Amino acid sequence: MDCLFCKIIAGEIPSAKVWEDEYCYAFKDIAPQAPVHVLIVPKEHISGVDCITVKNSTVVAHIFSVIPWIAAELGIRDGGYRVVSNVGENGCQSVRHLHFHILGGEKLSDRMA
Repeated sequence: MDCLFCKIIAGEIPSAKVWEDEYCYAFKDIAPQAPVHVLIVPKEHISGVDCITVKNSTVVAHIFSVIPWIAAELGIRDGGYRVVSNVGENGCQSVRHLHFHILGGEKLSDRMA
């Protein structure tokens, strides 16, 4: 499979790892849009939010249980942060592998909220 995030998970492409367990991998975004900008992805290739099913939804639930821990470790939990997932071309999903952006570290614009 020629998926950028699958290659990052496999260690074929270097990344600044923040978290890893058997279900997901989190790493710093290479083009951060906020002082803290981390991507968290399932290790299983799921193309996007539009491909979440009953069979793979447990990994998504797991990711959402990990997000607050990552936010705390990065010092943004108490001040607040944003979790975003883009879907498809019109939603500006640049990599067709399910991923969630964790953004924080400053007051974020309410333009997209």
